[in-house]
Formats: sequence, structure tokens, C-alpha cells
Amino acid sequence: MLNRITTIVLTGLFCCCLCQEGWSQETIPTPARIAVKAHRILDVRSGKFLTDSAVLVEGRLIKSIGTPPGPEAGYKVVDLGDATLLPGLIDAHTHLMASSDDYGVMLLTQSQAYRALEGAANARRTLYAGFTTVRDVENEGSGYADVALRDAIARGLVEGPRMLVATRGIAAVGQYFPFGISPDLPTFPHGAQMVSGVEEARRAVREQIGNGADLIKVYADWEYPTLTVEELRVVVEEAHKAGRRVAAHATTTQGIRNALDAGVDSIEHGFFADRPTLQLMKKKGVWLVPTLGPLVNGARAPGDEASRKLAQKRLDHVREMVRTAMEVGVKIAAGYDPGESSVQGTNARELVALRDAGLPSLEVIRAATLTASELLGLQDQIGALEAGKSADMIAVSRDPLSDMRVLEHVTFVMKAGVVVKHEVGQVE
Repeated sequence: MLNRITTIVLTGLFCCCLCQEGWSQETIPTPARIAVKAHRILDVRSGKFLTDSAVLVEGRLIKSIGTPPGPEAGYKVVDLGDATLLPGLIDAHTHLMASSDDYGVMLLTQSQAYRALEGAANARRTLYAGFTTVRDVENEGSGYADVALRDAIARGLVEGPRMLVATRGIAAVGQYFPFGISPDLPTFPHGAQMVSGVEEARRAVREQIGNGADLIKVYADWEYPTLTVEELRVVVEEAHKAGRRVAAHATTTQGIRNALDAGVDSIEHGFFADRPTLQLMKKKGVWLVPTLGPLVNGARAPGDEASRKLAQKRLDHVREMVRTAMEVGVKIAAGYDPGESSVQGTNARELVALRDAGLPSLEVIRAATLTASELLGLQDQIGALEAGKSADMIAVSRDPLSDMRVLEHVTFVMKAGVVVKHEVGQVE
């Protein structure tokens, strides 16, 4: 009996160590003291620039922002010259495990180990693009490979952004990729965990949390509303009970309303949200992650003119929805929704798309810093260059408030006090 109790205690301690969130797992060695100097430092909270200043970093955290230190202070100085420094960016809707254009072939031919390695390559591309934290909202049928990738990054085994992961996602039977599979193959793998009924939904949430999910992703609709409000409500109940938030894929007006009635924390996409629905989101304090990037990519993709016109029509509609959401006061977080290898690491296109939809440049940057950090529940740790927060920062060559496209060409990246990319300036 004593041996059994000892085993249970040790197992509990081991699992506790594995499941800690944030950067408590990070074991990458960092220099003790670094001063990052730049001509302009953007305070995303006030929208103002500090000029000819420095961010002082001790270990993984920011100590202060202000006058550059003298040689006697003992800091290693990274001089970025005439650059703009701002917080590390946050993408609130990624799929780092998604790289294949042929979904069914991907599920049948690529092992979870291969998917994890491919995800690691995508993670590195995303980090080098200036995104130091991501919320990965469902791993497209790779089991729990995203949990392994998250933990490997946290331990310094591979380079990548800090990850919050949703693992398998939850969808109604028959309502997620791949479609068109022969009914003679009932065990053909799917990209999400398929459920039917309240208890199957409850079990799926418990399984995913038990296997390391930081949040739960649920599909409230596809071409039409799918899961019932009761099924959605039990997903939220189980997730919130465990301190996890729920992100709901919802594009139809009724699907969005069903998700809101169930108590979800964010609406992903929200393409056909009308003004009353957006007002309900504002009232409930629910975030919107509009994912314009794939629509922009579709409108510009090579192919037949009819397809491009259809994509442009959808994009124009969603831009109008985003403008309405802004008018209503809905909290908007930036999320790119990359679905294949060709677009991994081009996350800043989403920021340009939000600006082109009518969001002011400062609000776009806040959507990828302050607001996104609140959505992730990490607002005390990331999202701004402030004392006590993680030393996550990027630099670009010009003022991003005047030219948002400069964020597509990040020249410097620091994550948790470690310089991972440096193309300008010099180290003194």
C-alpha cells in the first residue's frame, strides 16, 4: 500500500512539472544583463515613442526602460541604431502543425513524429518573423504532438515561440476535415476529436486537458451550426472548471450566437456576425479573432478569376464586419490562421490585413500585443515593454505606425532575454 501511495505521489509531482504553463519550463541559459538600445521604443499602452532610450534586461525579465546605461553599469549593449523597438508579437490563432495542402494524404502518410518535426520548423519560422508567443488553436489531427512541441520549445530543445496549445479540437461527427471519405472506412482519421452528445463532448474536454491542453478549441459550426448549445455549454463548463478558456470556431450568425449562449471566451473568424451579435459579444466581454489573412491570400492567389472574385467578395464582407466590431467596441485580437507550409512564418500579413480593414495602426499593434496577451491570460507577463514582464521584443527599420508593412521584415528578435535574431546594429 505504501509503495502504491509513493507511486501516486511521484506521478503527481511529475505530471505537475510537465503541465506548468508559461516559461517556468524554459531552461535556455540567458546573459545576466543586456541593454537593448534603439532610436525609437514604442509604448503600446500610451501609443507614444521613447527616443534614444534602452530596455534593460536582467535574466528573462525587463528591469526598466529609460536612459541607456554607461559602461560602468556592466550591461552587454545591443545597439540597434535607427530602429523601432516594440514588444514581441502575439498570434492568437495559429496551426503550427498544418503544412499540407492535401488533408487526407497528410493524415494517412505523416506520423505524429514527422508532424512534430514539421511543426518545429514552422515554429522557428514564426519566431523569426517576430512572434514570440502563439495560441495554437488545434493541431489538425496530429494527436498531442503540439503538446510535445510546446514543451520542447520551453526546454530549449528547438527554437520557437512560447505556445499555448488546444490539442485536438472538438467537432460534431461528420463536420470537420477530411470530407468525402468513403463510408466503408469508418476509422479513417480526422483532423479533430469528433463527438456527438453531451457526454462525449464532456469526455473530450477532460481527455484533452488531461493530456496537456492549455485551452479548448470547439467548432460551433461549419457550413451551418453543428454542435448544440447544450454540447457547447458542457465544453465550456468542463474547460472553465479546470481554468481553461474556450475558443469557438464560428462563422455563421447562429453558430456565433450558440457559442455566446454557451459562454465561450473567444469567437474565431466570426465572418457573418451582424451588429446585434457583435453588441452581444461586447456585452459579454468575448474576444473576436477575425483571421483576415487567409482571405487576403485567397483573393491574391493564382487560379481562375471566378475563385479570386469570390474570395474578394468574402474579404470585403469580413472587412465590414471588423469595422463594425471596432465601432461597437468588441475586443479584437490578431490571429493569422496559417493552414499550409507556404504561409507559415508570414503572420504579419494579418496585421496589414487588419489595418487595411480600417483598424488604426496603433490598435492593430495592440491587437497583437496588449489585447492578445489578455486573451491568453498572460497580460501580467507579456504584451508590453514594461518592468517585470518577459523580455520579449522585436525591432523593425521604420515606424510601424506609419508603415505597417515594415512588420513583415523584422530585423531583431529577443525572447525571454535571449537574442534569437539580429540583422542590424552591433553588439558592444
